[in-house]
Amino acid sequence: MAASTRFASSEWDPGFAPDAVIIGSGVGGSAVALRLAASGARILIIERGEALPNEPQNSDAEAVFVQNRYRTTELYQDETGARYRPGQYYYVGGHTKFYGTAMFRFRASDFDETRHEDGISPRWPVSYADLAPFYAEAEALFGVRGQAGVDPTEPPRAAGYPHRPIPHEPVIAALATGLARQGLRPFHMPSAIDHGDGGACIRCGTCDAFACRLDAKGDAETRLLRPALRAGNVRLLTGARVRRLVAGPDGRSIVAAEIDRAGQPLTITAPLFILSAGAINSALILLRSADARNPQGLANSSGVVGRYLMNHHLSGLMGLRPFARNDTRFPKTLTLNDFYHGIPGDPAARGNVQMLGNIQGPMIRAAYPRMPRALADRLARHSVDFLAMSEDTPKYDSRVRPLQRDEVEVSYHPGDRPAHDRFVRHIRGLLRRSGFPVVLGHSFGIRAPSHQCGTVRMGDDPRHAALDALCRAHDHPNLYVVDAGFFPSSAALNPALTVAAQALRVGAHLRESWFPGRRHPNPTSQETPDAA
Repeated sequence: MAASTRFASSEWDPGFAPDAVIIGSGVGGSAVALRLAASGARILIIERGEALPNEPQNSDAEAVFVQNRYRTTELYQDETGARYRPGQYYYVGGHTKFYGTAMFRFRASDFDETRHEDGISPRWPVSYADLAPFYAEAEALFGVRGQAGVDPTEPPRAAGYPHRPIPHEPVIAALATGLARQGLRPFHMPSAIDHGDGGACIRCGTCDAFACRLDAKGDAETRLLRPALRAGNVRLLTGARVRRLVAGPDGRSIVAAEIDRAGQPLTITAPLFILSAGAINSALILLRSADARNPQGLANSSGVVGRYLMNHHLSGLMGLRPFARNDTRFPKTLTLNDFYHGIPGDPAARGNVQMLGNIQGPMIRAAYPRMPRALADRLARHSVDFLAMSEDTPKYDSRVRPLQRDEVEVSYHPGDRPAHDRFVRHIRGLLRRSGFPVVLGHSFGIRAPSHQCGTVRMGDDPRHAALDALCRAHDHPNLYVVDAGFFPSSAALNPALTVAAQALRVGAHLRESWFPGRRHPNPTSQETPDAA
């Protein structure tokens, strides 16, 4: 990962007057930057973190999980006042530096209104058809490997995946065969990883929740940001935390970002702002930007900013075979959508099942500190690990809000949890029938980075949504919010590809509406053609 440090940090050049400021270098911000790179416009990306160092601890479970070496040291609190260290990571490339490479398209039905036992997931202002060409472009940019035509819920595709799926290792292949014998339709998980002939991936065994030292993981930095920076008109400013945005005298146009960099204040002006700091931090920035004309915060005449926080219901399941060691190096090659629209006789209990990365002893001890090291290591060696994921319904009272002294409160009220619990019980039974006599479980809550979304939701009605269908703030014509905060609902699949697809769509709109006819004189070879 030494190459990633080439674009690590730059001193602020007061002579660089940006045409657009992008706040955040994760999937949303970097995808917009890549789209705008060939416009010739001067683009400034502001990232609060630095480049992730390439060091042995990247793949050391003790350092990552027990010592929390890379997790932020800031504290959040819940509505009772209990304080905790959230699972947030602030580095160039955002959370994708640590993600598990899963790159699913949402199902076509995920964009429609869906009624749950405990609420309603509203209709999106965009459809699957609107995003389909941008999904295809995002899959190509990230180098997604998969197999079309085998997922029973797969939405329409114009073509297959750009690369063949990653082959199953023996334990996972046997599991896939066993599931198929039960009448199920397991398929290869779409994964953004440079695996295959000439690829950088060596199946090191530490991928999911770890940083990749070989740049084999298709993350936002390697696949989006670096190509954008090669254009020459895109700059990256790191170690710069945006505190608030400033509206002009009319209260509508955003004129500046106020930044804290190494303890020094900095104000940057621009005609256009794209906020992509993540669902939690984008909402916090907007709320902290309240002024006399926007007393509830920017983009918040509807009162929804910071509300409708969603977090996937995620349950980790360890299928134990006490006398069989699991030597799989890269297990995240199998997934199951047979129950995406419900288990037999219970359509509300539904979701996706996919493999977890290799569970190691330190991961177990991080969650259960009193467990003896030897027992944790033995459990890890003899387990095959799964993730059961269900949709969380949007709740108005689930919210994030800033407190005094730069503190943060997260009040989270998960929706449809009983249905998820029934789904998990069904999957436990399925695993037992698949040869795992013992199945242990662990739930991931709001304190983990479990696909948080929904805090700056988009919708057609400005009375009930902060953003329109192109992620532009209803209240501010030159402010866009492009991260998972724009989700009206969470669906039950990993969000990264959907964020990327919408960001490419928004970027195409910005390029034509803000910078029409402008093109970089020496376009980078990394640029991909506009999707139709």
